[in-house]
Amino acid sequence: MTISRTDSQLPASVDELGEWQQALRAQFPIITAHPELAYLDSAATAQKPQAVLDAVHTYLTTTNANAGRGTYPWANRTTALVEEARGRVKRFLDDPAPQRSVVHFTSGTTEGLRTVARDWLPRLLTDGDEIVVPVADHEANIAPWLQTQRELAGQGVHIRVRPMPYQRTSGDYDHTELAELAGPRTRFVAVSHIHHVYGGDMNVQRIRRAVGPDAVICLDAAQSVGHGPVSVAGLDVDFVVFSGHKAMALPGTGAVWARQARGPEFAPAGWAGTPNTVGIASLTAALDWLDAAGTDRIERWTVALAARLTEGLRHLDAYEILGCQASLAADSPVQRRRGIVTLRHRAIDSSDLGFILFSHGFMVRCDQHCQGGAGERTGSVRVSLHVHNTVEEVDRLLTVLATLG
Repeated sequence: MTISRTDSQLPASVDELGEWQQALRAQFPIITAHPELAYLDSAATAQKPQAVLDAVHTYLTTTNANAGRGTYPWANRTTALVEEARGRVKRFLDDPAPQRSVVHFTSGTTEGLRTVARDWLPRLLTDGDEIVVPVADHEANIAPWLQTQRELAGQGVHIRVRPMPYQRTSGDYDHTELAELAGPRTRFVAVSHIHHVYGGDMNVQRIRRAVGPDAVICLDAAQSVGHGPVSVAGLDVDFVVFSGHKAMALPGTGAVWARQARGPEFAPAGWAGTPNTVGIASLTAALDWLDAAGTDRIERWTVALAARLTEGLRHLDAYEILGCQASLAADSPVQRRRGIVTLRHRAIDSSDLGFILFSHGFMVRCDQHCQGGAGERTGSVRVSLHVHNTVEEVDRLLTVLATLG
């Protein structure tokens, strides 16, 4: 669970963590090989530290085999690797009851959410039930639930979809209004941990109080796992779904953690087939690296950099900063963006701005960011930071943006 930082801690983070950050930055070969470039797109995919690359090489050159389908040593080691990785995910998520929960590996968050929607949710719902869908979040956390509604309707089971209420000024969930719309037929609630456009912690710990003790909560943790602490011991949610590639593992890797406390048992349907064994090996190595680095320190660093960026941007009249406007100033008491700052130039198209920024060595995301239909309809530029980013990169970005005003 992410923790809000006080104002006095934010500037100190840069000074206190400077040497720690430099040592970690040096562990990213693609970053150190291109000092002229600033990678500012970690919300789309994270770069990989050397330890993850080494783990992939070691697995492919010493152990590579299929899991659960052989009796020779390579196959046995691969089978053990997959099973041990399930336990590693549980430990990383601070699972208080690992003997009860299950971990299912997927290709990423999108496939994980689809698996919950396709293979589990229909068994929970009956005619007249309601589900809550975050219609201004990532499309991957909207489309699967609506698809399930349509498929159930074809079977004569009619489910009501309730749009998640949002606060207009900040983009946060409106927990008060959510409590008012939730009722005895509210069976399932889909939420995001960190918003992929606005960068805000969506205060998921308040969802349980709003919807009551029985509703199932599914957490899209794509922007929190690997970017800060995530503790299911402190979050009363039933599913946590995340992508490995956003957490410094290889693409095509992800996981669904299921608490197994509410509703039917989570057991994906169909024949499992061959797992992405090398991806799972990379995920274990990535979680080890993140734990050693300290996810709390990673969060402190990226929050401090994002605050430095919004403080500079708020003085540039040519730009609109998306999300909460009360959290832009360096001395704001409002919780700050978790390493994601999204902006628009009032005169320059976002795609054009992206090309301009790359000409100055900055790699950013420029489009609508796959936000749901109730979200932003105009393109924007998303700057997403990670532990390898520096104060100098943020300041240089602000200098370039200022010249375009």
